[in-house]
Amino acid sequence: MHRAPGLSARAKLTLSYAGFVMVAGTLLLAAVWVFLLQYVPDDWDQRLLHENPNRQLLVHAFAPAAATVMVLLLVFGLVGGWFLAGRMLAPLTRITDAARMATNGSLSHRIRLPGREDEFRELADAFDAMLVRLEAHVAEQRRFAANASHELRTPLAISKALLDVARTDPDHDTGELIDRLHAVNTRAIDLTEALLLVSRAEQRSFTRERVDLSLLVEDATETLLPLAEKHGVTIETEIESEGDVTHAVGSPVLLLQLATNLVHNAIVHNLPGQGTVWVRTSVRAKTVVLTVENTGEQVTPELASTLTEPFQRGTERVHTDHAGVGLGLAIVKTITHVHDGTLTLAPRATGGIRVTVELPATAARTDG
Repeated sequence: MHRAPGLSARAKLTLSYAGFVMVAGTLLLAAVWVFLLQYVPDDWDQRLLHENPNRQLLVHAFAPAAATVMVLLLVFGLVGGWFLAGRMLAPLTRITDAARMATNGSLSHRIRLPGREDEFRELADAFDAMLVRLEAHVAEQRRFAANASHELRTPLAISKALLDVARTDPDHDTGELIDRLHAVNTRAIDLTEALLLVSRAEQRSFTRERVDLSLLVEDATETLLPLAEKHGVTIETEIESEGDVTHAVGSPVLLLQLATNLVHNAIVHNLPGQGTVWVRTSVRAKTVVLTVENTGEQVTPELASTLTEPFQRGTERVHTDHAGVGLGLAIVKTITHVHDGTLTLAPRATGGIRVTVELPATAARTDG
C-alpha cells in the first residue's frame, strides 16, 4: 500500500519530548517570575536604584536569562528526546526487521528480544511464536504439496503406461485394460476428493451446529459393515444412551467423515478373518470422546506418531495395492484441529492401535 512520506516515530517522539520540556520550562519560569514580583516594588526611585530595584529593572535582567534558559531547554529536549526515542524504539526496529525478513520468505529468523517483560517484549515474543507456527505450517504445506503431487503423478503415470501398451499391442485384452484404467482413475478421483476435503476443512468454511456424535458413529459403522464382513472383521460398538448424550459442536458432514475414516482404517488395517474393531463414545465434563480400537500387528510408539502424516500407512507407503489413499488419519487430524479438539494415537499392548478424539461439547437440550 502506497503512503505519503511523513515524520518517523522517532522524530515525533523527539518533538513531543522537546515540547514537553519547553512547556515545563515555561511554567517553571512563569512561577519564578510571579513569585519574584511579590517582593519587588513597582515604583521608580533613581536614588534607591541600587538598593531597591523595581520591576522594570527586573524585567531587563530576567528576560535575557529566561531566553537563554529556554534555548538550552529546547536543545536539551531535542537532543535528549532523540536519544531516548531511539532507545525506546530499538526493540520496534528489530521487530520491523524481522517482519520484513518474514515477508521475504525467511521464517527461521527469531527476534529473541532480551530484557524484562514489557509491551515490546510481549510483542516480540508473540511475533516469535507466530513465526514458529507459520514456519511449521508452511513446511507442512510444502511437504503435503510434494507428497500430493507425487501421489497424483503415480496414477497418471500408470494410466499413460497402460495406454502406451494398448497402442503398441492392438491385440491386448480391452476388457482388462478398461478395468485397470477404471481402478486407477477411481484412485485418482478419491485422492483428489480427499485433498479437497482437507483444504476445505483447513479453511474452516463450515457452519457450526450441535451434533450428536453417537448418531454419526452409528451411521458410519452401519455404512462400513459390508466392508467389515468382507475382511472378516467384527465391529463392537458402545454408544451412550440418548438421554446421556452430550453433543459436539461443529459440522455434521466433517464429523461424519471423521468417524467414517477412523472406522474404515480400523477395518482395513486389521487381522483378516479374525480381527475386531471397538468403537465407543463417552461423555466427560466438557468434552465428548470417540475412541476406536482395532486388533492388528504390533505398532511402535514412534510409528504411531507418524500415522497422521499425509500418505502414511502403517509400515509402508500407500502406493501399493492396499485400499485407501493415505489421507484417512490426516483428514481426521485436520477435522479434529478445526473443531478445536485433540487427537491421540496409542499402540495397544496386544497389537493394533487406539485412536481417541476428544471434542468440545455442549449439554443437550432437555424438553420441559
